[in-house]
Amino acid sequence: MYDNWLSNPNLNTEGLNELSKIKTNDKEIEYRFGAELEFGTAGMRGLIGYGTNMMNIYTVRRATKGLAEYLKSLGNNAMKRGVVISYDTRNKSEIFAKAAAGVLSANNINVYLFDDVRPVPMLSFAVRKLSAMAGIMITASHNPKEYNGYKVYGDDGAQMSPEATEEVVKYISEIKDFFTIKDEELMYNKGMVNQYVTVIGKSIDNKFYKALKKLTLSKTAVKKTGKNIKLVYTPIHGSGYIPVMTILKKIGIKATVVEEQKNKDINFSTVQVPNPEYKETLSMGIALANKIKADVVLGTDPDCDRLGVAIRDTNGEFVNLSGNQTGILLLDYILTRLKEENKLPTNGFVVKSFVTTGMAKAIVEDYGVELIETPVGFKFIGEKIKLYEKDNSKQFIFGFEESCGYLRGTHCRDKDAVVASMLFAEMVCYYTYKNISVYDRLLNIYDKYGYVLDKNVSIAYSGLNAMKEMNSVVDSLKNIKVEKFDIFNVVAIRDYFSGIRYISDGTQEQLDISKTNCIYYEIENGSFICVRPSGTEPKLKIYYSIKANDIKTAERSYVKLEKAFNNLLNK
Repeated sequence: MYDNWLSNPNLNTEGLNELSKIKTNDKEIEYRFGAELEFGTAGMRGLIGYGTNMMNIYTVRRATKGLAEYLKSLGNNAMKRGVVISYDTRNKSEIFAKAAAGVLSANNINVYLFDDVRPVPMLSFAVRKLSAMAGIMITASHNPKEYNGYKVYGDDGAQMSPEATEEVVKYISEIKDFFTIKDEELMYNKGMVNQYVTVIGKSIDNKFYKALKKLTLSKTAVKKTGKNIKLVYTPIHGSGYIPVMTILKKIGIKATVVEEQKNKDINFSTVQVPNPEYKETLSMGIALANKIKADVVLGTDPDCDRLGVAIRDTNGEFVNLSGNQTGILLLDYILTRLKEENKLPTNGFVVKSFVTTGMAKAIVEDYGVELIETPVGFKFIGEKIKLYEKDNSKQFIFGFEESCGYLRGTHCRDKDAVVASMLFAEMVCYYTYKNISVYDRLLNIYDKYGYVLDKNVSIAYSGLNAMKEMNSVVDSLKNIKVEKFDIFNVVAIRDYFSGIRYISDGTQEQLDISKTNCIYYEIENGSFICVRPSGTEPKLKIYYSIKANDIKTAERSYVKLEKAFNNLLNK
């Protein structure tokens, strides 16, 4: 396959030069051509470069051709409704977006292409607002700069369902030649657009901001404190700069942006990794906050679907909140305000992935709200919203994942760091108005519901067989009977692939949840350990959620549980 690509007259100059340089590197050739970049329910994601297992214009065209054939199979109405395309600030994102638009238009499928970078939530919103049949987002989310990706959305604005993805994959797999896919070159920057491509922008933006403004919860507190609070925001060179700063301004909250990180930068040169979960990634924001005496730092990743937060603790030092901590703060705030305003729905529900903190259950039960769990992946949260929206039997309140993903409102069906930034900033105003800090409120939550320590551990894999090896580890755990970890009894084991919950008394229960290769150990007192392969990067992920009376007890328990679980892994 390497020789076929290298000798193909349709390979561009960049590709020819890049592949020529690796002629004697068998390992590199094997990685690039030993497999095809997998198209799954999260789309494609991989290293930028030339080869069948890489993100390049040829793999993008092939994937888009497969999507085009799928849409054509649904009939003329689906083709007319078309596809919305957006992209973030990563290397080649705009090139890939235009390539996808070109393939679709060459197949007589309507395209709505954003005029510049836009985040995931605005893509999801646009799909719904324009009644499009699908959406494409060119992004690798929070991955290192060397990566890019291709995410596909269904007509509900959520990432494409497993069933539809399977159909798209069938069409993709039928395309053997990467170089003969027809597309139309787009030159919309010069005012030249073919009949199938519509460039969109400001009108959709304004409708998006209008939808978000309806979700505000503390107008009085914002009016009193919004222009005086000191809040720092960094888009980390990503697509969040304009939307986040715009919505904060529209609702009356002043924020100071990290100037060095507000502009597009394909190399994300001020950070090692553009992942706002890491305190190091927010370091420039924290330095600015210390300089201007701000108490809160918000950061969003390149496609602005994840929100990272740092706040001052009782000693005045900045601490990085985990995705779980930010989630319970937002959950508590939303439920508190809805209850105070007598707007808490009697049929309301909150959704979280099953690896997200166990503390959510105690909070929602206190407010009389239903908690629904889903597999990891925000598309499953979107599915629940869609399910209950059909008959209005339940009302969506909030959805979140431990990986810094949050959603309030039904304007979109994916993680939305724009609305999450707005709500967190508004929450700062609310607690400032109440004369307490956000950190104080977090401690109050722990005092009220008990402490929960949530820790995530990732084991990195590499090579073409990374996913196979990770799944093998999970599969091997299914055959080991576990009664306890150290002194902690296991009350049940959930096998999310078989859909069975094995209870310690020998009985079994069916799990009403989508299949995924994951093992979940329920531990006495509501704690859990869960292990699963990541769907977006070659990492085996282990989640610990430990309930205890206080942080010291929880940390001691974590040490014991981690050691015991590592012993199990190494058997």
